[in-house]
Parts: sequence; C-alpha cells; structure tokens
Amino acid sequence: MKVLNLILTLSLLAACTENRQLTDEIITVDITESYPLKKIVLQDFMNVEYVPLETNDNFVCQGVVRAVGENLLIVTNRKSSDGDIFVYNRNGKALRIINRRGQGGEEYNSISSIVLDENRKELFIGDSYSHAILVYDLEGYFKRRLTTDENKIFYNMYDFDREHLICHDSFNENTAADLHAGQSFMLVSKQDGHITKEIQIPFKEKKSVVTRFTDESGMTFAFQPNNFYPIVSYLDNYVLLEASADTLYRYSSACTVEPFLVRTPSIQSMNPEGFLFPLMLTERYYFMETFIKGSGYQDVMYDKHENACFRYQVHNNDYTKNEEVSFKSRPLNREIPSCQSLDAPKLVADYQKGRLKGRLKEIASKLNEDDNPVIMLIKHKK
Repeated sequence: MKVLNLILTLSLLAACTENRQLTDEIITVDITESYPLKKIVLQDFMNVEYVPLETNDNFVCQGVVRAVGENLLIVTNRKSSDGDIFVYNRNGKALRIINRRGQGGEEYNSISSIVLDENRKELFIGDSYSHAILVYDLEGYFKRRLTTDENKIFYNMYDFDREHLICHDSFNENTAADLHAGQSFMLVSKQDGHITKEIQIPFKEKKSVVTRFTDESGMTFAFQPNNFYPIVSYLDNYVLLEASADTLYRYSSACTVEPFLVRTPSIQSMNPEGFLFPLMLTERYYFMETFIKGSGYQDVMYDKHENACFRYQVHNNDYTKNEEVSFKSRPLNREIPSCQSLDAPKLVADYQKGRLKGRLKEIASKLNEDDNPVIMLIKHKK
C-alpha cells in the first residue's frame, strides 16, 4: 500500500496537464537482483534493415550513426572532433560530406548531438563547447544559430515535433549536486533556441551518475557510464531518466508525463548509488542496464508477456550460428530505436566461414575488408 501511495503521489506531481490518469500497473525492477538468463531472436520481435555504406576515395568513415530519416542516414567517425558529417541515402549511397567546424558564428566547435528534421530539411548540430545549436540545410549551408543558456549542455537532444526539440541538460545532471539542482529536461524552440517548456520530474535530492575520486597526488577524476541515455524513444513517446528519481517517466506528444517504470531500492537510500538505464524499448521487451557505483553493470530485460525480468542474450537470425546483438549504441528515433555498426573485416571473415544467411550474406559477398561498415537498423514491426 505504501508503494502504491508513493506512485500516485509521484504521478500527480509529474502531471503537465490537469486531467490525466495514472496507468493501472507500474512495472518495478529491483536493480540489486540477479536475474535468470533468457535467449531470444531479434527478428522475432523487430524488423532489420541492412545499409552498406558506399566506400570511395572521399567517403571513408567509421559508421557512427547519429540520425536516420525516411530518406537519409547521418554518420560521423567515432571521435567527431574532425568535424566530418557523412550524409548517405537510406540505400547507403554517398551523397555529401558536411564540415562546418571552426570558430566562426556559422560554425561548430564540437559535435555533441545531431538531429535530422527531413520535413523542415534541416540538420541541428548540438555544440556543447559553444553552448549553442547550429542549424544547417541538408546541403550544409548555414541557416541560423540557436544560442542556449551557458549553464546548459545538450549532449542528448531529439526531434519532438515540428517546432521543438526535446533536450536533456547534461551540465545539470552531471555537475556537482550543490551547483545545479533543477530540472534536466526541456522543450527547445527549433526557431530561436529558447526553452518553451521545462518538464517537471519530481525527486527529493539531486544525484549524479558521475563517479568522482581523488588520487594520491590530489588530482580529481570523474567517470560517467558509457550507456547513460536519459532520453529514449518508446513507440510514439519518449521515456525520460532523471537519475535522482526512482521513477522513469513517459513523455507524450500531448505533453503529458506519466510514470513508466519504478526502480528499487530507492536511489535516495543507496550507498553506493545504483541506477537503471533504458537502452531500447519495444512493445514486448524493455532492454535496460543496471549500474551500481563500484560494482559494475548488469543487462536486464523486462518481458511484458511474462511480467518478469531476465538477463538476456539477443541473437541475429541472419547468422547460421549464434551472433549476439547489442543495443548499447546511442538511441535513435521512434521508428528506428537502435542500430548496430557491422565492421567490414568481420563480415568478410564471417562470409568466408559460411556463417551468414539471407540479405546479410548477399551484402558481405560484395565487401572488401577496407570498406565502410554495414549499418544494421533495428526497426519496430508494423
């Protein structure tokens, strides 16, 4: 009864409209539990599309997918400090390289995030160094600069609707708690960059996923988990992870906030602190990762049909023998929640060993070891 009362209270605090009802059942995940292993096949619950990235003298890249649209695929290298943005079509044909890196008002110093809006024919480049968002057309020509608050860093931003981006303020989330204790999620205007709505997520005391420690010389270091994605698409909605809250919330296109999932024990009671990170959310399965400071990670999957949690192994059915699929790349969008970059040398070796089937085998038969990666897009079934 105490748990139910807590959930009801949180849902009322989180409401962004007056007339909203709590969902009937809230899933609870114990992040300290050791769960049994379950093996499943990716193609049983998701569609897969393979995109071989064209390789030529100008287009040599490492295949880090930053954004996918109906017609375009936006890719960078693993370290995007070179400023290169590779634009491919959805068949993998190389179209152009955009590079506007520099110190000028129409240029970016860094690439922290990229949003593709094909309806507006615009690319939004988050520049954490300059605390700005640079907007270009799809040919790379500058359109406008969205100047954001110097105390905000948008490492994670996604397309919300025609007029807004949904953004997470990493500076707030990860800086020392005594400096920033406010809200971390907001809607930002695509036209001028002003914050049109601050999304209210209730919590008691600000916590951070960052682990800080000081060595013998007095130097202080900080460590942030690789797979901390505070905004993850869930069908037509987004799920928001406020590290200081016990509840993950679902934010809809109608601007409503609803409890999605509750983690236990409470973050406010744990020492060392532990967190639950969503990775990919589907109609049946929620793929997540637990992280407890000083103890490490565990993969966790919630199966809605069985109403239970498991550790998981997901296998790609386009291999003749078990080949695991990872959901730990940066989340993408509401149609294509995840992807995986398949390196050409491994695909060539797997083809020669007879390990591939179907479309992937056909693609690998035409690859050379020095070709660009093949992108595996993981899509919701319609």
